[in-house]
Amino acid sequence: MAMNRATRKVVVVGGGTAGWITANVVASECPICDVAVVESPDIPTIGVGEGTWPSMRTTLRRIGLPEDDFIRDTGASFKQGTRFFGWSGRPGRDEYCHPFSLPVEYASLNPARYWLAERSTTPFAEFMTPQAAVIERGLAPKQTTTPPYAFAFNYAYHLDAAKFASLLQGKAVGAGVSHRVGNVAQVEARADGDIAAVALDTGERVEGDLFVDCTGQRALLFAGHFGVGWVSVKQHLFNDTAIAVQVPYPRADAPIASATHATAQRAGWIWDIGLQNRRGVGYVHSSAHAESSTALATLERYVASTSPGIDMAALESRTIPFEPGYRTTFWSKNCVAVGLSAGFVEPLEASALALIEQSAAMIAEQMPRDRRIMDVTAKRFNSKMHYHWERIVEFLKLHYVTSVRDDDYWRDNRAPGSCPDGLRDKLAMWNQQPPWHDDAPRLDELFPSASYQYVLYGMGFRPEFEVERTPSGDPVRERADRVFHETRAKSAQALRLLPDNRTLLGSIVQREQRSEAHA
Repeated sequence: MAMNRATRKVVVVGGGTAGWITANVVASECPICDVAVVESPDIPTIGVGEGTWPSMRTTLRRIGLPEDDFIRDTGASFKQGTRFFGWSGRPGRDEYCHPFSLPVEYASLNPARYWLAERSTTPFAEFMTPQAAVIERGLAPKQTTTPPYAFAFNYAYHLDAAKFASLLQGKAVGAGVSHRVGNVAQVEARADGDIAAVALDTGERVEGDLFVDCTGQRALLFAGHFGVGWVSVKQHLFNDTAIAVQVPYPRADAPIASATHATAQRAGWIWDIGLQNRRGVGYVHSSAHAESSTALATLERYVASTSPGIDMAALESRTIPFEPGYRTTFWSKNCVAVGLSAGFVEPLEASALALIEQSAAMIAEQMPRDRRIMDVTAKRFNSKMHYHWERIVEFLKLHYVTSVRDDDYWRDNRAPGSCPDGLRDKLAMWNQQPPWHDDAPRLDELFPSASYQYVLYGMGFRPEFEVERTPSGDPVRERADRVFHETRAKSAQALRLLPDNRTLLGSIVQREQRSEAHA
């Protein structure tokens, strides 16, 4: 039985985005704790994806990082959702949008029921929110005079992961977080099985009461020391390899997309993320459905088609294999796994950073005062993370199982045995009624029920049972008519008033430069 020790020293093992977000959040929320980050000098930031969720705004404000500084120092741009190209395989306009803004009056009005009953030919997201039109036109989520972190349309960021980790490091160290550089040579255990300290190859020994494993896929503490197992989800999500490349813009004033572009391929999909000074492009795919040379050729064709005249020989690609899945548990003894050490499935819908944020927030908010309370906190943490991982797998699989593309990869994705039981039940229910609050009931859901609607109907899903149209004069129908008429009017207004992404980003960078000049 563990001794009842006070929790005063928190040791984050591993830097990168996961380690430094966790250190910043814990340091800002738990002033009674001393926080140290142990970082290897030999492990680079992986940086696959580089997309975030709107929760990142809350995290940045939480740790006291000004938005203008963040945008300038990380080359960040505004992300308002994801645009999908070629995923459904249905004839006609095979593209759709998953925006971050909820449909208008979503709390009390289920828009999908109205859209289905009206047999509308307007794309679902365009019908539901003005943000869809804003994304398609490459416009910003706010005007140049809007204060930092405020917005007209809900947004997240695209960012340079390495620059972001460096910025977070500086913020943490400035706030009093201790930074120790060295490789873990040995994990020292207490008699009760808890971790007592990590010994570094520099000869230093770092003691702690709570350890956070942010060592990436190696999971030095969780897998290496405790031997915590792994739940593979390869039977549901086939992708296990990413090839990433950084692509320069053809000119300095090239437009910056307002959303992640996700383009379906024969054995996976290609992400395309626009930062201020470059694009991050990558092909995430199943190695069982595409050889490495074929996958690389696919990525090169995409880059050549989207960047005419690019010198492909000058671009350096990285191949990153991964095993899609997550840990059997996430908090064991006095150690908690955050980031890639806890799990990873694939970059689709940018769930990785959102889970890091949720993990760091829960650790900070429920920081156990002593070892006895830590066991209770661990149970809560494990229950919450298991729930999130199961929902992530279901939500990502929804993008594949609703496609009618005819490639082997996509046909295999539709095989009944590859669909999680929970998603299979939801799809059966959605054949008679559209998703709504009961399908994502928790306040801390990563993907609200509106996200299920955007993907489900964007992919072309139609229920087996027709939704009956409410008779004319019905108060609910009249309210819905008014709401969606206003949506169209707001779309037109937004297209008139909002600048494009590059214009807003340029004004923020210039504002920062003027501030520095006057300092």
